[in-house]
Amino acid sequence: MRVKVTMACTECKQRNYTSMKNKKNTTERLEMNKYCKFCKKHTAHKETK
Repeated sequence: MRVKVTMACTECKQRNYTSMKNKKNTTERLEMNKYCKFCKKHTAHKETK
């Protein structure tokens, strides 16, 4: 049930990271603080389609 999801920066909207999540356990969208190489700082990254 694990699926690959793409993470996008909330400030510049660039898609930087991919991650895996279990759809049964985590039904809402993921949000993590990660480093954005375009913004050159740590920003919140949210799961995109």
